[in-house]
Amino acid sequence: MSDAVPEPIESARADGRETLTEAEGKALLSSVGVETPDFEVCADVGEAVEAAERIGYPVVVKVSSPAVTHKSDWAGGVGVAVGLDSESAVRDAAVAIFDAADEAGVAADVLVEEAMDVERGTEVIVGGLRDPSFGPVVLTGLGGVFTEIFEDTSHRIAPIDRAEARSAIEELQSAPLLSGYRGSEPADVDALAAAISAVGDLVSDHPIAELDVNPVLASSDGVIALDALVVLEER
Repeated sequence: MSDAVPEPIESARADGRETLTEAEGKALLSSVGVETPDFEVCADVGEAVEAAERIGYPVVVKVSSPAVTHKSDWAGGVGVAVGLDSESAVRDAAVAIFDAADEAGVAADVLVEEAMDVERGTEVIVGGLRDPSFGPVVLTGLGGVFTEIFEDTSHRIAPIDRAEARSAIEELQSAPLLSGYRGSEPADVDALAAAISAVGDLVSDHPIAELDVNPVLASSDGVIALDALVVLEER
């Protein structure tokens, strides 16, 4: 395990937290070369509107709090608003999040993020965990809303190189979706393998109990992590 502690993990530890915010999780991924959409974390509605203007419409607005790990289900579904293409839409989404956080007694910001066209690729899950028997394990599989429905995943003991990551991809039942199914553009499987290897390195090198990157959008242009949940090991 690495002695050098990445800033997002150090910040969470300093705050006495075991769960990173999505922004911290994405910063951790960026530090190992995994691309994420442009985003800003905003403390109030005005900041959210200004961030959307800088990033460019359409945007996604999400609740940002270490206390909220399943954002899309939180507060009756107001935790994630997608495809927002105007100032008023961003304002309404941010107000809904802040109001729900106040009602729940949760300290929260909002994350404003560049919206990605998920129709241009395949949603994949890339994850890692520290298994009591096997130690660091990395996994990949069909992601997004299909993760729990099809349970199509493959696992490897981490760390792994890109060749082993690619073999994990190829053994998935959903692998044909990545290779240009029915005339669609094939995904950049080499880039996906690199992301899987990088996640494996993070779990191997740092005190991470769980790292869930879902979805990762895999397309012909590469891969981009649209969400990230990181839970640290208990001290």
